[in-house]
Amino acid sequence: MTLTQFEIYAEQPAKLADFYRILFGWQIDREPGLDYWRIRTGRSRTPGKGMAYRPALGPNSWLHYVNVPSLDDTLALVERLGGTIVRPKTAVPKTAWYGIVTDPEGNMFGIWEADPTAFPRRTPE
Repeated sequence: MTLTQFEIYAEQPAKLADFYRILFGWQIDREPGLDYWRIRTGRSRTPGKGMAYRPALGPNSWLHYVNVPSLDDTLALVERLGGTIVRPKTAVPKTAWYGIVTDPEGNMFGIWEADPTAFPRRTPE
């Protein structure tokens, strides 16, 4: 099965769109006549990504991860843009580094940097 849709919910979607435009370079445009913002994460013009007003308080959700070229740089940018680091840089041994963050509206997502040499640092005993 293929992931076909994700939506980011916000109290102020137009303002939150700027966070993701700057952080990931996504193109986010409001649909004419609707309270819905279409998100393009790359070259694909395939629909399936969007931003809307929060439909209910605290819906349960899956955690999505976004691939980035530098986890350290992206974590720093998240904080500069008003987001929060929930889980700092963590190794998935011999696979990647990841961190868990929230955007300024409290939406949680993961950031992923592939790295086949990733391994947790040992703490001195």
